[in-house]
Amino acid sequence: MEVTSLYREPERRQQLSFPALEFHDVFKIFRSGPAETVALRGLELRIEPREFVALYGPSGSGKSTALHLAAGLDAPSAGDVSAFGRSIPRLGEAALADYRGREVAIVFQNENLWSDLSTRQNVRLSLTLGGGRRRGISARVDRALTAFDLQDRARQRAGLLSGGEQQRVAIAAAAAREAPLVLADEPTAELDVRNEQRVVSAFRRLRDDFGSTVVIVTHSARVADAADRVVEIRDGRLA
Repeated sequence: MEVTSLYREPERRQQLSFPALEFHDVFKIFRSGPAETVALRGLELRIEPREFVALYGPSGSGKSTALHLAAGLDAPSAGDVSAFGRSIPRLGEAALADYRGREVAIVFQNENLWSDLSTRQNVRLSLTLGGGRRRGISARVDRALTAFDLQDRARQRAGLLSGGEQQRVAIAAAAAREAPLVLADEPTAELDVRNEQRVVSAFRRLRDDFGSTVVIVTHSARVADAADRVVEIRDGRLA
């Protein structure tokens, strides 16, 4: 399958000359009254374009916190997080909204879809809300549904899909949006082994066929083993 057109654009070629993600001496401290919780302690991490990386470790180790910082959903207490050469905490409001809409796609553990809409409608709406190119939307939706074996579920209401199918729809939406960076937070936590394997294979296809950088937070050794590289985080640091 041909890599999606987004990666043939000159500005994208320039973008991909930088690390996809870079954490430099990142601390994240949560405060509740006088109490403090240090989630990340000087995290140093570099992820290259088109890598498939698993952030692996026990619950509470700081994996999801790192993912939220990479998504621009939170800001570090100290240090810097950059994506494709741009410091995420230093982006202005409009640039940050553009980053969230066009550059990064997030696949959560659940509740990624509008349950009353069909599979096709979910993928199309995600693409529309993400901004970017309006040309050829229907073709991009069709291509994504076909790539992830969802064409026979195109008219099925998302709320009636299995958990594994719902995650594959969320991955297809990221592919249709041509997101260069895809972040997934425990996307297989509620799935059986068979569906876990299918979802992990879908992430690999997202990397191989659509050129995305994929970062998965997981505590599953099976999921971690399927990645190109495993980054183990414990107590907010690289293990």
